[in-house]
Amino acid sequence: MQDHVALLGTKGGPAIRPGSTMPTSSLLVIGGQRIVVDCGLGVTRGLCDQGMALADLSIIFITHLHSDHYLELGPLLHTAWTAGLKTPVTVWGPAGLDRYWDGFLASMADDIDLRIVDEGRPDLRGLVSIRTIDAGAVTRLDGISVTAMRVDHPPLTECFALSFAGARRVVFSADTAYYPPLADFAAGADLLIHEAMLPEAVRALVARVGNGDDRLLRHIERSHTSAADAARIAAQAGVKALALHHLLPSDDPDFGPDDWLAAVRPHWDGPLHLGRDGLRIPF
Repeated sequence: MQDHVALLGTKGGPAIRPGSTMPTSSLLVIGGQRIVVDCGLGVTRGLCDQGMALADLSIIFITHLHSDHYLELGPLLHTAWTAGLKTPVTVWGPAGLDRYWDGFLASMADDIDLRIVDEGRPDLRGLVSIRTIDAGAVTRLDGISVTAMRVDHPPLTECFALSFAGARRVVFSADTAYYPPLADFAAGADLLIHEAMLPEAVRALVARVGNGDDRLLRHIERSHTSAADAARIAAQAGVKALALHHLLPSDDPDFGPDDWLAAVRPHWDGPLHLGRDGLRIPF
């Protein structure tokens, strides 16, 4: 199985509308392992569309506690369980993720208990382990070294870029404002997957949401990275390829690939992958 990343859902933010892309999730296939990074709405369908049997789920990373990155974690694990999951799953994420998981289990206790008694399934509660990420070395996964770095995504302080290094190295920026230390963290990576926004399109995006005020606009502008700055990080890091992910906006017909290219190309002339749902990037 060739090493690759599949961008399962590529929009920034939790809202979906008719015809829109889905919130953030990815599948990293590296060194023969399948690693899910973030679990926004649609991750379960996205994994199936990549041909992954949900019963094979074993490792999940959540970069931070915004709903477009972990809303479907519980449903993914429960659905995998109903699809035959019987082996342990380790979920790595920021402090507080255990509260989400405990709450999900409480909400589904009647169903879980019934299926154990009526269908003879193992207890889902005993299959899943939640572990807390901190900056620095996180874990090793059969030859894959995982390292985390806090990035700048206010008001959250527990938001982590992730590096997965084996025979190849892939770095996920997570959600972040322009953060020059990412260039050192990603230095020499085979692939940098970086969030990106088009500043000129953000006001239209906020207007479409319709139930926020100027605080939403301020959050986006201070907490995310322009496509131009993502390109600068890639160039400074000397990565082999750049993928733009968590696009703000991803589904505005007034802004298309040409706009993203115009923002990136003055700063990055290497291989570029513009995120779309289901995009598979070999490396």
